[in-house]
Amino acid sequence: MEDRLQEEEIIQKKGSSLKEWIKDILIALVIAVIVLQFIKPTIVKESSMEPTLYENNYILLNKKAYVFEGPSRGDIIVFKSEILDKNGNPKWLIKRVIGVPGDVITIANGKVQINGKLFEEEHIKDGVTDGEVINFEVPDGEYFVMGDNRLVSLDSRYDEVGTVLEESIEGKAFFRLYPVGEFGVI
Repeated sequence: MEDRLQEEEIIQKKGSSLKEWIKDILIALVIAVIVLQFIKPTIVKESSMEPTLYENNYILLNKKAYVFEGPSRGDIIVFKSEILDKNGNPKWLIKRVIGVPGDVITIANGKVQINGKLFEEEHIKDGVTDGEVINFEVPDGEYFVMGDNRLVSLDSRYDEVGTVLEESIEGKAFFRLYPVGEFGVI
């Protein structure tokens, strides 16, 4: 009789333990689904954002950063472009917002002007912006973006990319997970 009680007690403990384990897994899944509604992990695939972000950096995007207002100058965003990848799908690009709606952008002699004022940028590679854009006014609901590595970046200076529609923005890059030595806020 005593052995039978011990067996029942063991079975109850195992059942209780299994229920707790299942409950913990379900809670973790619910939390993961909620977090993924706000945060998207992504890997940088190109060198157009050097020296800020390098190829194979693992970063997090805030998918809800622009619910109440659009991007600000200086934000690093990921957006769906009109360029197709090798599989025929729209290519995702990561760039820095340079011009917001209503800004007038001029790029000449390696320098960027916004609304008639020289735009000083310490983060760009090689310290020069090639190409020419003369008095381009950024339309409402659109953003003028460029990579920090201006000599290789395909961005708003070129017709293939053009300005970025607000609705094509996936999110704002805000945190670097990898490489570990650069772990932290972007």
